[in-house]
Amino acid sequence: MTTLTEHDRLWIRRYHPRPDAAARLVCLPHAGGSATFYRPVSAGMPASVDVLAVQYPGRQDRRTEPCATSIAELADRITPVLLPWTDRPLLLFGHSMGATLGFEIARRLERDHGVVPRALVVSARRAPSCPRQESVHLSDDDGLVAEMRKLSGTDAAILDDEELIRMALPAIRADYRAAETYVYEPGPDLRCPVVSLVGDDDPKVTVEEARAWSRHTDASAECHVFPGGHFYLTAHQERILVLLADHARAR
Repeated sequence: MTTLTEHDRLWIRRYHPRPDAAARLVCLPHAGGSATFYRPVSAGMPASVDVLAVQYPGRQDRRTEPCATSIAELADRITPVLLPWTDRPLLLFGHSMGATLGFEIARRLERDHGVVPRALVVSARRAPSCPRQESVHLSDDDGLVAEMRKLSGTDAAILDDEELIRMALPAIRADYRAAETYVYEPGPDLRCPVVSLVGDDDPKVTVEEARAWSRHTDASAECHVFPGGHFYLTAHQERILVLLADHARAR
């Protein structure tokens, strides 16, 4: 049975350990997000799926640590933490920035370690080959908070709490910088299937940009479109839990 080292405890939150599970689901948060965003996913998975939620530095219990400066840095640091958990098939799931991060982790697992994930599930994020010029991370604090209000992914009570938001803004800005300065470097396509999920009214990604994830795998690719915006998944949790469980069980 895999146990967490002190180093791994910094990165992995395992809210509902399922040591006898046949597969593992690795959840990667959005920009400004934390592992706790995925606690409902962990609670909703069947006994056959062990859920690992990743905690980035610079927030919550890791708030005193420097934030990562790029997607590549995060991927380089998280990939070795996941290796001890590859004794079971891994399903990678990332929302928004977490989707791009999941892609880069999958590349490293396949290229450097010969570990092919069961699937990469990407939510609310454009395919790496569909860049946009974005500069939210260069906005002042008011502009950054306005962007978060527009995406409706953060509780309004938190955004209205000056002390809380002041503590959170450095990590949020760092995440936006990492996501917005990411540049796709062409390389071998993934060997694992890619499943893209998108809201039909998401200002950050079109359905066509979500479907373009099919360009990045030699395996199967599928796209699921949901009613809603960037955080469509909060209104469709039950459907998404079923989808994740099905792909975790896939052979």
